[in-house]
Amino acid sequence: MRREFHQVDVFTDEPYLGNPVAVVLDGEGLTTDQMQQIANWTNLSETTFVVPPSSDDADYAVRIFTRDVELPFAGHPTIGTCHAWLATGGRPAREEVVVQECGVGLVELRREDGRLAFAGPPVLRSDPLDDALLADLCEVLRISPSSVVEARWADNGPGWAALRLERAEEVLALRPDPTGGRPLDIGVVGPHPPGSECAVEVRAFFCQDGPLAEDPVTGSLNAALAPWLFDSGLVESPYVASQGTALGRRGRVHVQRDPDGTVWVGGHAVSCITGELTA
Repeated sequence: MRREFHQVDVFTDEPYLGNPVAVVLDGEGLTTDQMQQIANWTNLSETTFVVPPSSDDADYAVRIFTRDVELPFAGHPTIGTCHAWLATGGRPAREEVVVQECGVGLVELRREDGRLAFAGPPVLRSDPLDDALLADLCEVLRISPSSVVEARWADNGPGWAALRLERAEEVLALRPDPTGGRPLDIGVVGPHPPGSECAVEVRAFFCQDGPLAEDPVTGSLNAALAPWLFDSGLVESPYVASQGTALGRRGRVHVQRDPDGTVWVGGHAVSCITGELTA
């Protein structure tokens, strides 16, 4: 059977400068094992499968897979899937809002100024990192703990350990130890000078069972960092974060906080590959 397939670049309006996700637009009838095999084959960080929703309140449902496991939610796959669904004729029940059903339940996406934005999940943990963990992370990042302005958990699911540096140029100068360290997700952020296009520079590193890797543009990390950055007075709503610069990308993450405290994380998306998948 042939199924419509898109490869979407997320958090960019210029192809090949964001974070790609593979989207299978007709996943109905595929088994979990088949989905996992396809996701392993695409060799991208995530592959998604659009399936009929079980809730009458959802416009569509999606299943999200890494190369190894299924995820209940992920940021850039959510935006990329919604972009592909709309681009192929998907029509939401409400004009400016799309409702996606996934493992965490119903997720609303806003449509505004040509971008899509999702409501960030709540931060589950935001207490400071202990000195021993901070020392370990600094060893991995090859920096001195004295160069860290503040370090705390920014855990909204993935469990980010976040470090704030004094300047964006220090974030861009990081050259971490490729052999990795603890199996943690590490986020690093630093401000650009006032008046810059972007308020902050963000980098995301992760290490599980192999070498340290860097994610080009990360929705969940930016969603977790935002409350911290807002509350510290480092940024005002709305702001734009730059990510992926060190990898030759040009990711732009648009962040806004509503009066009720809801953080919206969004960006542009563009389809780079369209075609059919045999499955």
